[in-house]
Amino acid sequence: MEKKERNQLEQTDHQTLTEQMQELNRQLIVKQIQETNRYTEQFGLTLTKEDAELLVTERSHTLKAERRVEFGGSILPKIIDAFCDSAYIRQAEYTKTLLRLQEVFYRYKNGTMDEVTDDELLHFMKRKFETVCRGDLDYLEGTCLELFAQEVRGGYRGYQKW
Repeated sequence: MEKKERNQLEQTDHQTLTEQMQELNRQLIVKQIQETNRYTEQFGLTLTKEDAELLVTERSHTLKAERRVEFGGSILPKIIDAFCDSAYIRQAEYTKTLLRLQEVFYRYKNGTMDEVTDDELLHFMKRKFETVCRGDLDYLEGTCLELFAQEVRGGYRGYQKW
C-alpha cells in the first residue's frame, strides 16, 4: 500500500471515529435533556424525545453561528433547571422558549467576552426574565442583556456579589 493511500485510510478512520464520538455525545445530551422531565413535570413542563433532539440540533447550529465550543456537556440542562419554574413559561411554548434562551445564552457569553461564568449569566437572565422582563425574551435580549454586556465589557463586576 502506498503512503498516499495509507494516509487517506487513516484520515477516513479518524473522520469516522470523530463522527461516532459526536453522535454518542449528541445522544448523551438528548438523554440528559429528557431526564430533566423528572423535575420539570411538577411545573407542567416536559420535553419529548423529538423536542430534545431539536434542541440538540439547534445547539450545534447556534454554537457554530456564535463560533463557540462546549466541553463537558451542554448548557441546556442548566437552562432548563433555571427556567422551568418560571411563571412565564407554558408547555405550549416550552421548546420554543428553550431554543431562544439557548441562543441568547451563547450570544451573551460572547457579548460579555466570557468574563461572566455560565452560572452568573444564567442567574442574571433568570432574575431579569422574571422581574423587569416579565417573560419577554425580546426585552431580555435586546435591553437587559445588551446593557449588562456593555457594563461587563466596561469593567463592571458587581454581579459577582450575587
